[in-house]
Amino acid sequence: MIEAPKQDELLFLALGGAGEIGMNLNLYGHAGRWLMVDLGVTFGDDSTPGIDLIMPDISFIEQERAKLAGLVLTHAHEDHIGAMPWLWPRLRCPIYATPFTAAVLRRKMTESDFEGELPLTEIPMSGRFRIPPFELELITLTHSIPEPNAVVIRTGAGTVLHTGDWKLDPEPLVGPVADEAALRRLGEEGVLAMVCDSTNALVPGESGSEATVRDSLDVLIGRAKQRIAVACFSSNVARLESVAKAAAKHDRQVALVGRSLWRINQAARETGYLSDVPDFVSEHDADFLPRDKLVLLCTGSQGEPRSALARIARNEHPAVQLEPGDTVIFSSRVIPGNERDIGRLQNELARLGVEIVTERDHDVHVSGHPAQDELAQMYQWVRPRIAVPVHGEARHMMAHARLAEACQVPQAIVPANGAVIRLAPGPAERIAEVPSGRYGLDGSTLIPLHGETIRFRHRMLHNGAAVAMLLLTGKGKLAAEPEIAIQGLGEPDEIEAARTAAAAAVRAALEKLPAESRRSEDAIKEAARIAVRRSLHARYGKKPLTEVRILRLS
Repeated sequence: MIEAPKQDELLFLALGGAGEIGMNLNLYGHAGRWLMVDLGVTFGDDSTPGIDLIMPDISFIEQERAKLAGLVLTHAHEDHIGAMPWLWPRLRCPIYATPFTAAVLRRKMTESDFEGELPLTEIPMSGRFRIPPFELELITLTHSIPEPNAVVIRTGAGTVLHTGDWKLDPEPLVGPVADEAALRRLGEEGVLAMVCDSTNALVPGESGSEATVRDSLDVLIGRAKQRIAVACFSSNVARLESVAKAAAKHDRQVALVGRSLWRINQAARETGYLSDVPDFVSEHDADFLPRDKLVLLCTGSQGEPRSALARIARNEHPAVQLEPGDTVIFSSRVIPGNERDIGRLQNELARLGVEIVTERDHDVHVSGHPAQDELAQMYQWVRPRIAVPVHGEARHMMAHARLAEACQVPQAIVPANGAVIRLAPGPAERIAEVPSGRYGLDGSTLIPLHGETIRFRHRMLHNGAAVAMLLLTGKGKLAAEPEIAIQGLGEPDEIEAARTAAAAAVRAALEKLPAESRRSEDAIKEAARIAVRRSLHARYGKKPLTEVRILRLS
């Protein structure tokens, strides 16, 4: 445990989002208090069987929650607010967010037992507010969701600009452009440190504009002859508006297919966005429209097996079908790690005879994160004394640090989750480590990803599992033939032979045990376990996770 932040100190601590893209959780410490910025998730993959959502280990700040002044949410993406239903109840601190983010959060919290308990304060765009001892200001930026904010954190030890996720889009279509004047004023005022998005630090040039995507979607929707489906991130309200406007131009209606799209649509309209877009058609009504008069906006751009588009591709959706000659537009990028799922989905669509359009074929997506020229521009405006790259893997953050130094930033320090960095007084340096890690949502329970449960699942996934049931006499002898259950090894027509061989191996192993060892359950279990594993390894070349259960006759 570290000491409480001193009066003249300004500390930075990432518990998520440093060395990875997603799961953002950042803490600032000053004058005995902590301020949290964002509380997000990342998503499971093949390395986390049975786990869909992954969250940061908050044990440090949970123990220090009496010193937690509040939580500021920069925007409404899942990797910045997605952990709220599960982790906020362990903190119960005040929450601050702009109207759209607040609307999305309220809908998210309906999935929890704490819907009516949120101490949520809505802050207007460009608003200033105080969470003692921190003085805060929001600066409007652009991103792939409405109301992305940088957070200016003013303290007696210095000022930090926490950018959140951002880009510099000259035509964002939904919401204003980035507030260059506010950023320049901040630079003139003097900035101790900038904690900044590193996602595209390896990408030269600029990220591109939503206006370009709108033009491309207009062309693609105009040339299609039959039904069109567009898969995009549900939170990209500008993309929803672009699809709606292109569809209307070509005499088509738009149906939303997927619950998250409907939630975002409701939050957007509630807060003044999509006001000039006609109401969307429900998926149940979509099938009544002529095929050349409809565009489907679908969840599933990342190949998620339970998403709307995946169910459509498998012909399992109850209301929506695609046919040969239809078009599917993937208006999204491939998030690293999702390549296999997306490839599988696109193959299923191809088998239906559907034309597939991706960002490789047409300008149907632009990133929401700054490329190198945008990062350089931000450093020219803000001129921080310290650069702290976050929101990136190690290679992204290291590239970002090099770019900052090339932009004449006096010091760049690359954080790691759990590393406490003192930004002031003196040069930035790591001064301590606190517990950090990852927890997975396993059904309705959070479990450590470095724990036994996940290790066991990996072993079962790759090597199968076996259970040996032994009925023993009081003297430790077998009273019946061992029963062997085998899972994940062999086909049904051959498994009986494997069970018989394993049972024989167990009987032989127990017969060799000395009399004194037969009185020890541990010795019997270990001998039987080894016998089963050796028998199955000899047959299949695998060493399955093996359990032995003993019943004794009285």
